[in-house]
Amino acid sequence: MSEHAIEAHGLRKRFKTLEALKGIDLEIARGSSFALVGPDGAGKTTAIRILCGLLRPDSGKVAVFGDEPTAAKARLGYLSQRFSLYGDLSVDENIAFFAEIHGRRHFNARRDELLEFTRLEPFRDRPASKLSGGMKQKLALACALVHEPELLLMDEPTTGVDPVSRREFWDIVASLSRRGMTVLASTPYLDEAERFDEVGMLDRGAFLARGSPAELKADFRWAVVELVCQDARKARRLLADEAGGAFAEAQAFGDRVALLAEDGEAARIQAISILAKAGLGIDSSRVAAPSLENVFMRLLGGSEQ
Repeated sequence: MSEHAIEAHGLRKRFKTLEALKGIDLEIARGSSFALVGPDGAGKTTAIRILCGLLRPDSGKVAVFGDEPTAAKARLGYLSQRFSLYGDLSVDENIAFFAEIHGRRHFNARRDELLEFTRLEPFRDRPASKLSGGMKQKLALACALVHEPELLLMDEPTTGVDPVSRREFWDIVASLSRRGMTVLASTPYLDEAERFDEVGMLDRGAFLARGSPAELKADFRWAVVELVCQDARKARRLLADEAGGAFAEAQAFGDRVALLAEDGEAARIQAISILAKAGLGIDSSRVAAPSLENVFMRLLGGSEQ
C-alpha cells in the first residue's frame, strides 16, 4: 500500500494555445493537508480536476491511493469552485440527494453527524437558496462528505465568502484533517494556506516553491518592514521609485506596505523619511517576520522578470 494518497508525475495539460500545466510533480502523504496557491490562471483548477479524474492530462501519470483517479472515485470527496446545490431542496434533501448519487442508502446517521459537525442542524428544513454564502459552502462540504471519503479535494471553496464564515469553514476542515482525512485545496488566500501541512506555490502551470509554511518562511532571506499608511498604493509607488537601494521590493497589501530589505531597521528609517517628504502620514511601522504573502509575492515578481 502506497504511503501517498496522491502521486502525480510530469503532469502536462494544454488548452489550445494555453499551457495550463507544465510538467508538475506532486506527492501528498496520507492524512496530510496540502494547499495549492496561485493567482487566476496559475493552473490550480486544472490540477485538481485531473487529480479527481474529471480531466485527463496530455502527459504524465496520476495515482490516487495507488489507482487511477476514476477507479478511486468512491474514496474521493470533491468540492468544485462552483458547487451546484439545488436551491429548491432543503438542507436535508440536498444531503440525501448526494448520498443517493454515491449509492448510500442508509445515510440518516451520517447526515445527522454532518449537520451537527457543520452547525447546520437548526437549518435542516431551510431551502438551500435561502442560506447565506458561508452556510451554502458548509452544506456543499457536507454533501461532499456524506459518503465518508478518505480524500477531500476542494477548488477555492471560500471565494466570495465573508471572513467570519471563511474562518469557520477552515476550522471544520482542520478538524477533518486531525481525524486523518487527506485534504487538498486550492486557494488564492495566503492566510488560508498557513493552516496546511504543505503549500505549493503555483504560477503559469509550474511550481515556484513547495514546502511547509514554516520552511518557506525560514528560507526567505529578506527582512520585512511593515508600514501602515494613509494611502498604501501611493506609498508603495513612491518607495519603489525612490528607495535608492535600501530595500529590494515594495509590496502593497490593503492599508499596509511591506518592504523587503537586507537591513530592516535601516529600510524602515529611510522609508519613513521618503514618505514624510511626500506628506504621507504613517500610522505605524515595524520590522516583522515574513508571511507567506511576502514569500509568494517575491517569487511571483521574480517569475515575471
